[in-house]
Amino acid sequence: MQLVHKIIIGILFLSLTHINIYAQDEEIKKAEMAYAEEQYQTAIEIYESLLKSYGASPELYYNLGNAYYKTGKTAQAILYYERALLIKPGDSDIRFNLELARAQTDHIEPLEEFFMKKWGRVVQNLLAVDTWAMIGIVSFLLFICCLVLFFFSKWMYLKKAGFYLGILLFTTVIFANIFAYNQKNELENRRAAIVFTPTITAKSLPDNSGTDLFQLHEGTKVFIRRSSGDWNEIMLEDGNIGWVLMKDIVII
Repeated sequence: MQLVHKIIIGILFLSLTHINIYAQDEEIKKAEMAYAEEQYQTAIEIYESLLKSYGASPELYYNLGNAYYKTGKTAQAILYYERALLIKPGDSDIRFNLELARAQTDHIEPLEEFFMKKWGRVVQNLLAVDTWAMIGIVSFLLFICCLVLFFFSKWMYLKKAGFYLGILLFTTVIFANIFAYNQKNELENRRAAIVFTPTITAKSLPDNSGTDLFQLHEGTKVFIRRSSGDWNEIMLEDGNIGWVLMKDIVII
């Protein structure tokens, strides 16, 4: 009887999963149709409903960003492009549309980075966290095979192959784990935010009595350093630091 119950529960679970997938696909088609017919607000409402019902995905974030961009809401578009890019950093379409939207906000010249760090970030962003984790696992298993080949093979050319390939694979394991860790940390500890108020003035202190330092406009990306009451200390890509109200920014 227990086996029969388990089979019935399994069938019901698969049926419900199939129904959910079908319902999600139908809603996505409705949103796509609304977008194609330039009913962007309707598309936004459907995509936001899908996010609440089925959770985050880079595709939903990307489509929502596109719909917001079409309505002229640049800050919202940038927010969802950035969220999509966090999950799928190697997607060239997301990155292109993000740069297109960011061109309509404050131009902030980033600080010069050490070239090795810059190249490392470029390589890291080629793949998503799950892909880097899988590469690390596979590379480690192959590294173990190379160790076996090096220590137990009777032929010198196989020993050499195992040695040099093992070094390469071990290096891959290290970098894959570093990249996966960095991306996971960015996903779990989000410190970047988007300005959601038309114009804000960064202060020297977490108080309205502080000295005015610089102005920012809607859609600008900032990085949160610390918080104090209703205020966040932010840093811009050019290194400038100031305090802004929490209500004026939305965390990516």
